[in-house]
Amino acid sequence: MNKLQQPLQIGDLTFNNRIAMAPITRARSGADGVPVSLNAAYYAQRATAGLIITEATNVSPNSAAFELAPGIYNEAQVAGWRGVTEQVHAAGGKMFMQLWHSGRVSSYALLKGADPLSPSGGNDDLALLQVYGAMANGYYARIYATPSRAMSNEEVYAAVAEFRAGAENAKRAGLDGVEIHAANGYLVQQFLSPLVNRRTDEFGGSVENRARFLRLVIEAVLTVFPKNRVGVRISPFAAYNNATDPNAAETYGYVARMLNGYGVAYIHGADTNAWGGTADMPKILDIIRSNYHGTLIANAGLTPDMAEQLLAGGRADMVAFGRLYVANPDLVARIAADGPYNTPDPFSFYGGTERGYTDYPSLG
Repeated sequence: MNKLQQPLQIGDLTFNNRIAMAPITRARSGADGVPVSLNAAYYAQRATAGLIITEATNVSPNSAAFELAPGIYNEAQVAGWRGVTEQVHAAGGKMFMQLWHSGRVSSYALLKGADPLSPSGGNDDLALLQVYGAMANGYYARIYATPSRAMSNEEVYAAVAEFRAGAENAKRAGLDGVEIHAANGYLVQQFLSPLVNRRTDEFGGSVENRARFLRLVIEAVLTVFPKNRVGVRISPFAAYNNATDPNAAETYGYVARMLNGYGVAYIHGADTNAWGGTADMPKILDIIRSNYHGTLIANAGLTPDMAEQLLAGGRADMVAFGRLYVANPDLVARIAADGPYNTPDPFSFYGGTERGYTDYPSLG
């Protein structure tokens, strides 16, 4: 795996290899989204990755698609994340935090009785939204999304400010950079989707208006981190959480050109539909490559052999692995040795403690 093991330079950052750990929600934070020592151990185990992208991290108490997901909006959370980054850095790793607002993908049960926020308040597809909660018996299960309400103009700008504050807190916690989560049907993608976003103000209608929220978030975050430390994750064709776009190539071509103009560190193209067996990666890479000239990270449904082919063909510059990293903390070494690979246990993906989290064996 020659290309995967080669270093990658982005600005002043050198990544030891081109194997990234994808953002993987594991729902094992402590109370109020505060990372704990178990989270630090989990990430430190995987510090040989060229880049660790943290699990999606809430920038606001109005964001909660997964109970027990971490946050980055209060001092306790900052301190908890500092404990994580110290261990990752001590092990030689580099780590970007994925900044996340779930928007309408939530439930009043996770928001202390508040309604989820969304661009337009459309609630005709609640059964398609993926919301999860921790059961009193210790198990973790999908729960019903509850109706959202449309954000006021003031609330839109408040959400932008929350992303900026999240970036500031991530920097104070020792993160090397941040990734803006504009994928998987969460708030940023909700604004991008003409089906979910039915606004008639400056944030709705044309692609320029629908992309305005992301533009403002990028500009806000760039006041905190330099451009080579800010990435953006997109999933143009994702059916997950139903923020779809019938003209995805047009919308995300515009988004990619916009990101190229800002010179962000990378675009992380996520083929979310690959979880269900549909391969959209070639289309995603085509959209990004034809409109953006920076670093491209490919993710979802890729084997190490497929990843090597993407790098060798110049289709991607780095590849992020999710489920392989769940089960293989020493994935870099395993790829170099051409396996073998542990098989992930899907019943321990979310919630719980050490089992299925920090107890997967490394190569002897």
